[in-house]
Amino acid sequence: MTRDDGAPLKWKSIRLVPVLHNRLEFAWAVRRAFGAFKPEHVAVEYPPTLKDRIIQGIKRLPLLSVVHYEEDDGTFRYLLLEPTDGQVEAIRLALSHGIPVHFIDRDTRHYTLDHVPLPDPYALTRIGHTAYCRAYMKARREETGSREDVLREKTMAYHLNQLAGTGERVLFVGGLFHTARLLNLLNEPQAPVIGRQKRERVGLAHLHRDSSRELLAEMPYLTAQYERYRNHEVDFPDRLQCQAALIDLARESHRHKTREDLSHSELRVLNTFARNYAFLTGNLVPGFYQLIVAARGAVDDDFAYEVWDKGSDYPWQTDSPGLPVLRLRGEDLFLDQETDPISSPAQDHAEAPGSRTRQKEATGAIPPESGGRPSGGMPSAPIRPKTWWWRDTASI
Repeated sequence: MTRDDGAPLKWKSIRLVPVLHNRLEFAWAVRRAFGAFKPEHVAVEYPPTLKDRIIQGIKRLPLLSVVHYEEDDGTFRYLLLEPTDGQVEAIRLALSHGIPVHFIDRDTRHYTLDHVPLPDPYALTRIGHTAYCRAYMKARREETGSREDVLREKTMAYHLNQLAGTGERVLFVGGLFHTARLLNLLNEPQAPVIGRQKRERVGLAHLHRDSSRELLAEMPYLTAQYERYRNHEVDFPDRLQCQAALIDLARESHRHKTREDLSHSELRVLNTFARNYAFLTGNLVPGFYQLIVAARGAVDDDFAYEVWDKGSDYPWQTDSPGLPVLRLRGEDLFLDQETDPISSPAQDHAEAPGSRTRQKEATGAIPPESGGRPSGGMPSAPIRPKTWWWRDTASI
């Protein structure tokens, strides 16, 4: 890991830590900033209408939770709380240190997805968090947000102004997409923004084991390694090193089941294929789907299955979660968008942090545990690239 060369982003007594949501490197950046800054308050880009359920879910980690609610028009919204999200990391650190947490975003309906190109988050480990964020802000300094963006940013600016008035150190963690405009707004007087102050029937559910294989933004194997890093069991999980370790695990399992070992030429082809596939899509490091495709092309379907099976396994599961169990699919979170993984550059989308929506034809309860598809067999990932390609992008 490198050290940041530039000065951190600050305004008065507030240190801003921009993140790409659900990305390992940015959760790591939040941990570093928290340790160096030693805040007295933590503010995050979540709306206060979801605060109780989000905190309840974060306290359950490493067990995975989903905050859910239904809009008036029948749209179900889901917020998956992942260990590798920077905001989740900030809240976990605040709770463990007894520091007040402030939810300062605006509760917004129908926030539009906005696909924008972004550098691979892995670059952060080489150039540093501050350099990454300042380069993005410089490249997109002329960008204007939507009406919903403006309302959200004015809401956050108002609350940060109130916190700055205390004179105490405040660590703010929010989306990189909003940071430049938010800094500008902080230098102007802000009034409270009208918006929803309370939301009824917000629920919390435990994510089903099968869903954890499909829905985590990061490869579950990588997410598990980050959780072990938090517990001081391993060093920080570098993506490339974790992928190499995953291939070794899959290779051992494949050898045990087939009594055949991978040749050096197969491993060389696999690594070259995965690297070139990543470069072709504008990334520095291959994503999980790309790694599976490379395993399938360089070796065979059996080895590709082993890579998927080991890489998609999230070890913290329970048969008695104490909550309703929610089984979700990629389609429930709009992860089946048509995106060409070859011709399109690396994409990202701006949205309410971490939340996903699903429009149902009929209103009703959140899909029950038994409503998911059967488990077992080869997953859809190697066959339907549109799902896994989309998950290889990051939320901003």
